[in-house]
Amino acid sequence: MVDPADQPEGGRAYEHFRGLADPLGPHEVRALAEELGIRPTKTLGQNFVHDANTVRRIVAASGVGPDDVVIEVGPGLGSLTLPLLDAAGRVLAVEIDPPLAERLPRTVADRAPQLVDRLTVVGADALTVTAADLGTPPPTALVANLPYNVSVPVLLHLLAEVPTIRTALVMVQLEVADRLAAAPGSRVYGVPSVKAGFYGTVRRTGVVGRNVFWPVPNVESGLVRIDVHPEAPWDLGAEHRRRVFAVVDAAFAQRRKTLRAALSGWAGSGARAEEALVAADVDPRSRGEQLTTGDFVRIADAAGRLGIGPGAPSP
Repeated sequence: MVDPADQPEGGRAYEHFRGLADPLGPHEVRALAEELGIRPTKTLGQNFVHDANTVRRIVAASGVGPDDVVIEVGPGLGSLTLPLLDAAGRVLAVEIDPPLAERLPRTVADRAPQLVDRLTVVGADALTVTAADLGTPPPTALVANLPYNVSVPVLLHLLAEVPTIRTALVMVQLEVADRLAAAPGSRVYGVPSVKAGFYGTVRRTGVVGRNVFWPVPNVESGLVRIDVHPEAPWDLGAEHRRRVFAVVDAAFAQRRKTLRAALSGWAGSGARAEEALVAADVDPRSRGEQLTTGDFVRIADAAGRLGIGPGAPSP
């Protein structure tokens, strides 16, 4: 069983762990990698977590319990999969690498035999996996150590594709974690911050040191949690999302310019951009980094009513 005193800073108690999974340690991680012929390199970003307390901390910070169906992206050798199974109702492990996907159920059978029937391995690319691929019951949470080079696209794709997700707890490069959780006015506030905020409340929940990985990476990692809006404050549908995100992309493509100038290409002219901004009660002289996600939604909605911007209906 997990020591209740061993909790993530500011997190919840490990109350939902059943104590039915034997976690992977450094020796087991290396042995599995050797069996599969994996030679991880820093260049390719192949870093496996080998510290049991760290993965339990991630699961605890996610808040998942026995009623949750969890998506895990890139389970790899199963370090995070095992404690997820120990806490959650089901785990849907999305793995693109066939040898890893094939080996994972055997690892779980060896180390958590009572929980193996709670695991489903989905052989797919997380950037293109669909809700239909994940089956039923529908996922309620996302918990993953995301690949650094595609972490934001994967996170945004899954939040859009799987609307039943209520919480997401992801481990990403620390710099990316800062960007995702940044507030308006921050130096690192930008496209990832606004787009993640479209779905819910985003906050950083901790830092993960380098020494819990094998091999040791060149960067530290951060934990980011997104609590999806319990009642959506705006339309989360695909068409509306595309319109809002188009405004966001245009605003930050030239972030040093005023919004009137930055949105002129998107709107068709500076005058049209100003018309949409004024209708949304946004100062045309402001800049993208000063606006909340809600501000961008208002701009997109006002532009839509006025027939401004790509794909806008005629007024």
